Amino acid sequence: MAQNEHPVADTAESHDESEASAAAASPEKKRRIRLILLIVALVVVIGGVLWFVRYQSVGKFMQNTDDAYVQADAVTVSPKVSGYVDQVFVADNQQVKAGTPLVRIDSRDYRAQAAQVTAQIDVARANAEGVRAQIREQQAAIDKARSDLAAARSDAAYAHSEVRRYQPLAASGAETREKLSTLQNQARQADAQVAAANAALVSATRRVGTLQAQVQQAQAQGEASRAQLAAAQVNLGATILRASIDGRVGDKTVRVGQYTQAGTRLMSIVPVQQLYVEANFKETQLGLMRVGQPVTLEVDALPGVEIHGRVESVSPGTGAQFSLLPPQNATGNFTKIVQRVPVRIALDAGPETRKLLVPGMSVDVTVDTRSAKGSVQRIRDEQDQHNERRGK
Repeated sequence: MAQNEHPVADTAESHDESEASAAAASPEKKRRIRLILLIVALVVVIGGVLWFVRYQSVGKFMQNTDDAYVQADAVTVSPKVSGYVDQVFVADNQQVKAGTPLVRIDSRDYRAQAAQVTAQIDVARANAEGVRAQIREQQAAIDKARSDLAAARSDAAYAHSEVRRYQPLAASGAETREKLSTLQNQARQADAQVAAANAALVSATRRVGTLQAQVQQAQAQGEASRAQLAAAQVNLGATILRASIDGRVGDKTVRVGQYTQAGTRLMSIVPVQQLYVEANFKETQLGLMRVGQPVTLEVDALPGVEIHGRVESVSPGTGAQFSLLPPQNATGNFTKIVQRVPVRIALDAGPETRKLLVPGMSVDVTVDTRSAKGSVQRIRDEQDQHNERRGK
């Protein structure tokens, strides 16, 4: 029995020692926990202070939106003339330079029109030459009429001189009055012939004016035909469609043998080297936004890659104002909605980055507006001064 009592006593003693050591360790553990909590609280406070300071100095000036997309001022390729497509020179997504032939439309009809107008020009030129030949003939007729007039005047002068010579003789009875009457009648006939010759000369001279007017009419017809020829040549040249800018071919719908109407969309040329971002910021974010401010962009297609840019311009109106049917808030019930204003952002990206960017890609945009942080106060001061002047 004595031997069995010693293990029980040892167990009791060891239990008492454990309680004593636990009691001794408890204050130490509490102090350690308090220290950890204090450090955590200090870290939280310091972190909060740093966050607040950074927010006040930087964070609140960073305006962000994910309503932004890569854009490009694409050019729609449409024919000026109608006709069947004779040949397509480019493939889908092909890179082209300005002036590169894209499509050729059958030009036979337009060549025929140009030839027809050229024939009209030749006809007008021939008519003008024919009238000029008539003018030269008329000059000869004028010369003959002038000669006839001179002869008639000479005859009339002789007849009048005879009348003057016979008048004294008839008065003295040396000659008969019948002879004088005959001479007077001849003088009157000579005067009539002079008048007729003069009228013929005037008529021949005026005929030249008529012919010259016909020459001018033929020349005007030639000018009109030349204008028609210029238009026909423009249409003939328009049968070959060329790229107006450098870029890549997109949305190509044209096929050989297809009949295309003037103004029909055949393809688009996208200037991939002139891409930009259009970010739609809320109107409440524009107070400090200015042209030239730095921008950070993150494209969904390039995760983890930051692209830099700058604010290039701000739209002169909200997106709603330029919609097909602008809202009319003066009718019906009104619910205020925060409007968005398009902001154009120029990209500062290298060639490798631009190869991966295409219009329509989603972008996350952050604009650093710290450069304008003093402008709000200046606006307030300006408005206060304006109000003071109005009060006076």
